[in-house]
Amino acid sequence: MAEHRFHLKAHWPHSSKEAGNIEAGNLVTQISIPAEMNGPGIGTNPDEMLLGAASTCYIITLAVMLEYKKLEKVDLTMESEGIVEVSAGGTPTYKKIIHRPLLTLKSDATDEDIAIAHKLAAKAEGSCMISRALKGNVDITSEITVIRA
Repeated sequence: MAEHRFHLKAHWPHSSKEAGNIEAGNLVTQISIPAEMNGPGIGTNPDEMLLGAASTCYIITLAVMLEYKKLEKVDLTMESEGIVEVSAGGTPTYKKIIHRPLLTLKSDATDEDIAIAHKLAAKAEGSCMISRALKGNVDITSEITVIRA
């Protein structure tokens, strides 16, 4: 069994009202507490990074599945939304992620192609390793749209 290791370096030299930074391969950015949670809102934050991990894993997994099934796409875009609930005591909990992929197939795509695309888009969520890691802790749903060019 192959094992892949990923590394991240973090540095937080200031108070919680300021920013730190992270480096992980090609990702080099500032981090801070989000403005929505009374932070400075500098750079990115754990909430956006979790949403980014789930979203990129899903869209890449879907793209690979489409290629494997030789289902040719014209375009694949997606918007994702992360919902964080804050308790009365102030404890934040990541509750839900909603992916809204828009898959455009060629104009001559058949109804069967569209049905297969819908199935793959639904299956991609359960196949993504980030979704599997979050399973049981964060509700992840997809609102899939497949159209012809």
